[in-house]
Amino acid sequence: MDKARYQFGKIQQKLRRQVAKASTDFGLVEPGDRVMVCLSGGKDSYTMLSILMNIQKKAPFSFELIAVNLDQKQPGFPEHILPEYLSNLGIAFHVIEEDTYSIVKDKIPEGKTTCGLCSRLRRGILYRVAKELNVDKIALGHHQNDMVETLFLNMFFGSKMKTMPPKLVSDDGQNIVIRPLIYCKEKDIERYAEQMKFPIIPCNLCGSQDNLQRQAIKMMLRDWERIQPGRIDNIAKAISNITPSHLCDSTLFDFKALNVNPSLVVVK
Repeated sequence: MDKARYQFGKIQQKLRRQVAKASTDFGLVEPGDRVMVCLSGGKDSYTMLSILMNIQKKAPFSFELIAVNLDQKQPGFPEHILPEYLSNLGIAFHVIEEDTYSIVKDKIPEGKTTCGLCSRLRRGILYRVAKELNVDKIALGHHQNDMVETLFLNMFFGSKMKTMPPKLVSDDGQNIVIRPLIYCKEKDIERYAEQMKFPIIPCNLCGSQDNLQRQAIKMMLRDWERIQPGRIDNIAKAISNITPSHLCDSTLFDFKALNVNPSLVVVK
């Protein structure tokens, strides 16, 4: 076995193991599930679909995967790429055509970030499609780095300590959203995508914006990682290791009721 093939096998096995662990830890994919895999045409969603399909072949239970892409009618969008790719994979898929591009361009002033409105419109459409397809779970391609970046975005700009959870019920209470790549590092996904030669489709709507707050957070975390490798990993682990009594949220811990235990008082 040549070196490149060996390295590919290692990274695929690592990603598969991390996705399987996340699924076990959080109940992401369960027996009989009908999972809608959201494909944007980027490296993360391609990787998510590829690893889930790989796990599907070897899992001790059966589950169904349905790939869904939202064609937002961005100018120059190569609409033939995903249908051709998915047809060759032999997976069930649906392409939804909705002109959210024009709505975003009309509502958001030039120079302002478009991600907020774009994501809300996209989310609403995907929730509707999930109901139409009668799926149990909606799978999104967010990974460990996305989770850590979102934590700092909420802290710095929203004064909240929250991030992307591995599993949640949508605001309308009708859908379960899962993030199978939540334990996976972006650098591993990049390596896997390069080896797989996925037909990447860039986002022309917001991908070229330089003033995104997320980009600033991403650069900050990259600097931290360069200074002290493993820091992002430690932050990700900390998100799963919370001590409410050592924070300041009185809705999570009853500080007012806190008192000395008389039986433990030492009389001198």
